[in-house]
Order: sequence, then structure tokens, then C-alpha cells
Amino acid sequence: MSRNKLKISSRLLKKKVRKQAFLNPKHCRFCNNVELEQSLDYKNVNLLRNFITERSKILPSRVSGNCSFHQRAIATEIKTARAIALIPFCTLQG
Repeated sequence: MSRNKLKISSRLLKKKVRKQAFLNPKHCRFCNNVELEQSLDYKNVNLLRNFITERSKILPSRVSGNCSFHQRAIATEIKTARAIALIPFCTLQG
């Protein structure tokens, strides 16, 4: 029996090429920088504000480019800072 190969349409090939063209590798900024990793603390509000949106949502790792280990650490520190009221839970829309 001969196996038939599935043909990939040219439309799907073009779509795949377009996706790969804009896909740039993201690197975790904490993995290579020890000083920055040590400054990751709930009291360092200026650093934590880089990882939340205007509506105070935590940015996902696919947007921020962090590895999963540091993304979880950032999320924990943001939640701690929210509980102490250093960072708001949400912004008021009027």
C-alpha cells in the first residue's frame, strides 16, 4: 500500500511564513542579570509596574518575555504589593 501525502495548500504555507517572519525570540531579562533578579521584590514598585497593564492586569509571559519561573515570581510579588496597597487592584473608570 502506498501512503498518500497530504498536500499543504499554498495559502497555509504563506500564513506559516508570515507568522515566522514576525516571531522574534524573547529572552527573560532576569535569567542573565543577577542584580535585576535580586531587585525583584514587592517593595520595588517601579519595576513591578513594567509588568502590569493600564488596568492593573498582570502581563502574560508571552508578552513580557519572561521565563515561567520568573513569571510566577513576578506574579507573586505583584499580588503581595496589591495586598499591601502599593499597587492598585484595578483602576477606576469614570
